[in-house]
Amino acid sequence: MKYQEYLSINPEIRFGKPCIKGTRITVYDVLSWLADDMSIEEILQYFPQLNKTQILACLVLV
Repeated sequence: MKYQEYLSINPEIRFGKPCIKGTRITVYDVLSWLADDMSIEEILQYFPQLNKTQILACLVLV
């Protein structure tokens, strides 16, 4: 998986933290939710603008 297709870094968005492209949701946000025992399906319910591939791209950076 080429995570660069799904994630971006822009110094003007969320202080330059890696974000899911087209959103202000950071990789840290996603990893925090997963660490708090949220499932991928739960994250997708709360944030329908995301898809499973974007969430998995966040895990590639770990």
